[in-house]
Amino acid sequence: MTIPMYQADAFTSQLFGGNPAAVCPLTEWLPNETMQKIAAENNLAETAFFVKTDTGYHLRWFTPELEIDLCGHATLASAHIIFTELGHHDSVIRFTTEKAGELIVTKIDGRYTLDFPSRPPFPAEMPDGLLEGIGNKVPKAILRSRDYFLVYEDEQDIADMVPNHSLLAHIDAIGIIVTAPGREVDFVSRFFAPACGVPEDPVTGSAHCNLIPYWAEKLGKTELHAYQISARKGELWCELKGDRVLMSGHAVTYLKGEIYV
Repeated sequence: MTIPMYQADAFTSQLFGGNPAAVCPLTEWLPNETMQKIAAENNLAETAFFVKTDTGYHLRWFTPELEIDLCGHATLASAHIIFTELGHHDSVIRFTTEKAGELIVTKIDGRYTLDFPSRPPFPAEMPDGLLEGIGNKVPKAILRSRDYFLVYEDEQDIADMVPNHSLLAHIDAIGIIVTAPGREVDFVSRFFAPACGVPEDPVTGSAHCNLIPYWAEKLGKTELHAYQISARKGELWCELKGDRVLMSGHAVTYLKGEIYV
């Protein structure tokens, strides 16, 4: 059995930047075990699978270790492939998902805008091992939504962070967001998820579901510009719209081919 597979770099206009995601269009769902094995074989932060429906596409995402509840960059990559490779001519794509509801992607002038749920983080206690795991740099605030959310004073605090991924893998959360005000943009961030088989995610759309409402409140504005300052770096144009967040960015195709299952 052959399945088409694409790989695209999301939240970047430059090849080898942003966050790579594999995208597998399906005519019907494969067994969960098979999709998980494909994701482990790809060994990317995320592999997306989708099946066409009457109104759009049903979408799922797998890390090398598990199926995830929400993923921004692989949604953007999936939309990019649908627009550029699968002949979608409308400017809007509607994805249905199990745990995140409907996700809408709009293409305007070559840039993709994701309409995702807002997930504001709330104050939390520091769990055992987290401070040591992020290098003993004490944050000015600790919060949590799905992920732990650590706030620092300056962009350099985020850039200089050298996490201990072995320690972070034992934290009871999908991932750890670290963030600070940006020097050239409104805010910067990084995202660590070793428990999911992703030591550092290059650009994380789901993290911005937390970051956008937090920084919108702190900065007193609803339109924001952000960098995720991983080694590959990503750029996002963001907006808070009530209980939704908009994230815009580019994507570029890296490869297309077939896998044999």
